[in-house]
Amino acid sequence: MGNFLPPKFVIATGQFVWTKMWQIMMSNLAPKDAKGAYVRPTSEFREAVGNSKFPPESGRYRLYVGMSCPWAHRTLVVRALKGLQDAIPVTVVHPSPTEGGWVFDSPQFNCRRLAEFYQKAQPGYEGRATVPLLWDSQNQAIVNNESSEIIVMLNNQLNEFAARPDLDLYPEALQSQIEEWNAKIYPAVNNGVYRCGFAQTQQAYDRACEELFSTLDEIELTLENRRYLCGDRLTLADVRLFTTLFRFDAAYFGLFKCNRRRICDYPNLAGYLRDIYQLPGVSETCDLEAVKRDYYGNLFPLNPGGIIPSGPDVDYLRQPHNREAKLEIGKRQ
Repeated sequence: MGNFLPPKFVIATGQFVWTKMWQIMMSNLAPKDAKGAYVRPTSEFREAVGNSKFPPESGRYRLYVGMSCPWAHRTLVVRALKGLQDAIPVTVVHPSPTEGGWVFDSPQFNCRRLAEFYQKAQPGYEGRATVPLLWDSQNQAIVNNESSEIIVMLNNQLNEFAARPDLDLYPEALQSQIEEWNAKIYPAVNNGVYRCGFAQTQQAYDRACEELFSTLDEIELTLENRRYLCGDRLTLADVRLFTTLFRFDAAYFGLFKCNRRRICDYPNLAGYLRDIYQLPGVSETCDLEAVKRDYYGNLFPLNPGGIIPSGPDVDYLRQPHNREAKLEIGKRQ
C-alpha cells in the first residue's frame, strides 16, 4: 500500500503521529507551564530528624535511593563524607518504564513499587513517588523526601554516630554564602539541565540553555581563584553541584541537549569535579553505568530506541586534579 502513497504524505503522517505521541508522553513525564517550560513539582514530606517526633538514633532511619538520580546522590555523598554508613542503612531502587516509576529488587512491606510504599505510609497519597526518601523504621513513616533538607540533617543531626563528626559541610559562618550559591545553581544548573531536556518549546529550551551555560561560565571563573565554591573548604553547595556535574558529559550533554560545552571542556570545573570525586568515600557513591542505563534506557520520549552510549570512560575522573594550587592563588590575591 505504501507504494501508492506519496512520500511526503507518509513522512507528514509519521511526523504528526509521533509528535502527538511525544506530547502525550512528555506531559506525563514532565509537567510544563504555558510556555512549554518544565516545572518541577515540590517535595511534600518535610519533617526533620532532630525533633521530638524523630529523635537522632543510629539505625532508626533508612535512605531509599536510586543510583542514577542526582538528588538521591547528594544524600549518599554526605553520608559517605560524614562516615554515617553504619548509622544510616541504604536501600537502592531502580526505575522501571513498564511499571512507571521506581521499583524494589525485593518487596518492602509487601510493596513492589515505591509508589505503593508512599501510599502505605500515607493512605490516599497521590503525589510523586521520588527518591531520596528518608524513612523512619521505628514509626514506619516518611520523614522527608527533599534532598536539600536531608543533606542538612545528615550533616548536623547525627554527629554522635558519625565517623567524622568534626566535618561540617554547613558551617554557620558560611551559610549565607552557601545559600546564595544554592539559589543560583539550583534553577540554572541542577534543575536547569532538566529544563533543557524536558523543554517542550524552542523558546523554553533556549532560555534554559542560556541560563545553564551562563552560570557554568560564572562558576568556571570563580573556581579560577578558589578550590571550592565558598573558598578553601568543601560545603553542601559543592555537594549539590557535584552530582549534576558528574552526570553532565555522560547524560545531559547529549540526551538533554546541553551540548554547547562538556564539563571536561572547562579547565577549572573539570579539575573541581575530579577533586570532589577523589575525596574519601565519594567515588563509591558514583555509578556512571547506572546513570547511562537509567537515563538512556528509561526516558523513552527522549531516546525511543533505548540505545545506551558506550562512553565516557570514568578513568578521566581519576586523573590528577591539581586543585590544591588554587588555594595559593587565592591567598596571594
